[in-house]
Amino acid sequence: MRFFITDVFGNGKYSGNQLATYIVDSPLTDREMQQIAHEIHFAESTFILYETPGDKGYSARIFSPESELDFAGHPTLGTAFIIREYLIKHPVDTITLDLKVGPIPVSFSGDGALWMDQAAPEFRDISEREILLKMLNLPMDALHPDFPIEQVSTGLPHILIPLKNLECLKQAKIEKDLYFKVIEKTWAKNIFIFCPEGYTGNHDISVRMFADHLGIPEDPATGSGNGCLAGYLVKHRFYDSEEINIKVAQGYEIKRPSLLLLHAHEQGGAIKISVGGNVRLVAEGNWM
Repeated sequence: MRFFITDVFGNGKYSGNQLATYIVDSPLTDREMQQIAHEIHFAESTFILYETPGDKGYSARIFSPESELDFAGHPTLGTAFIIREYLIKHPVDTITLDLKVGPIPVSFSGDGALWMDQAAPEFRDISEREILLKMLNLPMDALHPDFPIEQVSTGLPHILIPLKNLECLKQAKIEKDLYFKVIEKTWAKNIFIFCPEGYTGNHDISVRMFADHLGIPEDPATGSGNGCLAGYLVKHRFYDSEEINIKVAQGYEIKRPSLLLLHAHEQGGAIKISVGGNVRLVAEGNWM
């Protein structure tokens, strides 16, 4: 198979979230795709099943090192980039991926960023405040005083935990035994923490995401989780507005600095979400 490595949501070379994308030239079993994803061991790998689109777009599947995912953000953008550059081979404005969660359109802007629309967010309450903070090795007063902990999904559920400042965000460290006990009872398994401070003056907000159940101790850049964050910020009027256009920093603690662009607005009771960022090709080759 031909395969490609890209960095998604990077702000320069060797930054952002790594992605391996394979163009399947003969049928692979689920087990074979899972083995390949475990072998390369990036946060996710994607498999383009056919070189031409079907009725719902280009059929693709997403695997973490441990399991298949219905949806994930940076694999969606990186896969669309590979389809345009190496299958279509000429500029197009939009590509639709047919994922397990359903069709996801990706658009290409003039400034080089790729944007994906995400499904309307689903929200669920969660009551485990004390144990979640203990799991993060943080005191209760690290929480942002004005906003709730909440489970949110635009296709992949996350537990969103608002912290009061960047210092608390940097100090967070997952207690793994406690993490696995917590997620036995929760709908969302991914832990997504954020604070209203940037790492630089170019950022509006900073985030971190942990997903040991997927084989991802910490994610460099999380398109799905940031889509959940966009919906949360609009729902709770975090910026006193029903619309947001912000820049998000992620990955600094693991030396993979990332920049994600979020746009969301509420219209007629529905929240519309788009997540954007850059994609850079790092390598290509043949998978033996």
